[in-house]
Amino acid sequence: MLLKVCGMRNPDNVLSLLALKPDFIGFIFYNKSKRFVAQFPQVKFPKETKKVGVFVNQSIEEIIQIVKKHRLNVVQLHGDETAAYCKRLQDFYKSEIQLIKAFSVDENFDFEDTNQYLPYCHYFLFDTKGKQYGGNGVKFNWEVLQKYKKNIPFLLSGGITKTDVEEINKLHHPAFIGVDVNSGFEIAPALKNINDIKEFKNNLL
Repeated sequence: MLLKVCGMRNPDNVLSLLALKPDFIGFIFYNKSKRFVAQFPQVKFPKETKKVGVFVNQSIEEIIQIVKKHRLNVVQLHGDETAAYCKRLQDFYKSEIQLIKAFSVDENFDFEDTNQYLPYCHYFLFDTKGKQYGGNGVKFNWEVLQKYKKNIPFLLSGGITKTDVEEINKLHHPAFIGVDVNSGFEIAPALKNINDIKEFKNNLL
């Protein structure tokens, strides 16, 4: 089970997290977020942990500039970006980076809406639909995931805490490959409880 920890900012906190060897660490470049990275932490990353830039309805030119500046491995699109937008990014990078497209899910979400994104994304991320673009700290009904019938693997997000690990381990879906955690492990915005993450990671199957 892959682990992505999103909304990081503090250099010492990032270093402590890297010691746990998560698969992805996410940095939010959306300036309306409480976890916005105004100054990117100057920390050496091991190869096994990928740097993810999280963007919301930003220009492709801005994304390209930030990816180059911070040597990001993954771009996560967490807004209303179209499939054509994703195609433009992939045409530019030629698979040099991975692309995650996030979708806001509730009881009425139509998973067929993901169809047009299939050729351009490496992963989908299913988050809870809320007032904000992510970081709402609320779960959706995970049973609706069974309606997703595509082959693109997905990460589960939305209000996950360490107490959810047992239920997560019970989820069986051929495309479910990991979890994305954020606000449920925070001491303060963009400051994570490393011990809680360690406990959670150790208990993930």
